[in-house]
Amino acid sequence: MVGIVIRKIEPRDEGRWRVLFDGYTRFYEREPDEAITRHAWARIMDAAKPVYAIVAEDSERGVIGIANYILHENMSALTPVCYLQDLFVEPGLRAHGVGEQMIDWLVAEMQSQGWARLYWNTKENNYRARGLYDKYTPRDPFVRYVIPRKAG
Repeated sequence: MVGIVIRKIEPRDEGRWRVLFDGYTRFYEREPDEAITRHAWARIMDAAKPVYAIVAEDSERGVIGIANYILHENMSALTPVCYLQDLFVEPGLRAHGVGEQMIDWLVAEMQSQGWARLYWNTKENNYRARGLYDKYTPRDPFVRYVIPRKAG
């Protein structure tokens, strides 16, 4: 897509980020929770936290995509690794290269910052996203297990 700029998120992006973050949440069949959304935004804006975000900004439409990512240490690397936790593009603007531009930005940042690797996961049936992701690297053989904390 022409006229797209990928940049680090700024405080002025909060309203649009919230709309897209809620869309991401619903895509994964969860209902947005204001407390979680507020906490996520606060962590992104807190320079002391290893939580970051970038946006895809269209010169005419404004922010049309978000990518939230976390830098963390890893026991098998000498430098931090980057986990791309959330990638979401306005539904009507998908398949035009916006997600690819955001991943390319993160790959370039990985190279310039010396991160050991960039990784992410997605649902097995998220075929549209997997079509993009497969352009970068084959999926790995790991299987994820999740134990949620019990309420109470």
